[in-house]
Amino acid sequence: MLDIFDILGPVMVGPSSSHTAGAVRIGRMARVLLGDAPVEARIGLFGSFAETGQGHGTDRALVAGLLGMKPDDLEIPHSFSLAEERGLRFSFYTANLREAHPNTAVLEVRDAAGRTLTLQAASTGGGRIRVDRLNGVDVSFTGMFNTLVVQHQDIAGKVADVTRALSSAKINIANMSVCRDRRGGDALMVIETDQKVPPVVRVLIGELRGIRSLTYYEKEE
Repeated sequence: MLDIFDILGPVMVGPSSSHTAGAVRIGRMARVLLGDAPVEARIGLFGSFAETGQGHGTDRALVAGLLGMKPDDLEIPHSFSLAEERGLRFSFYTANLREAHPNTAVLEVRDAAGRTLTLQAASTGGGRIRVDRLNGVDVSFTGMFNTLVVQHQDIAGKVADVTRALSSAKINIANMSVCRDRRGGDALMVIETDQKVPPVVRVLIGELRGIRSLTYYEKEE
């Protein structure tokens, strides 16, 4: 069944919900998960993004998202000059991916403190996005929910510790996935929640034994 968003589409600066609005959201997702404003970005374009993205403003939209803009920001067409003013260096290349959605971008970003993040995400239509890989780990989340991304040591009890903290705060889990690189190595927990996750709860989870890092994406209102 279609909802009103499917019929009307997002409030956005055009020309395309897939190539522009979705691209802005991909860039903004990378910025939020990095945890700070990026100062350097290497952006790979795949499929339709690579073939027609420049004409649809995909390149400017991705940079706009990295600057923290939303799809309805009237400054999106000026993102390149704004990036230069704000100290964001960026470059583009054609990505060579296998079995990826035709509207896919790969963003390798770095902030002033040296923290890095690599995100592969697709614009799936109507301004929606799907994150497919995060720092080399296969994931699947959309930003339609409040989202916790928790990197942790792969030891028994970590999932229970995190979900217990959320349950105690009366936060309901909508979707959840856990991936690991190897047994006993690093694991990545992605938790989508119905409610916002307050800072005090995020701090509590971040201080649990075996938690290496925590990032949080709060869905757009």
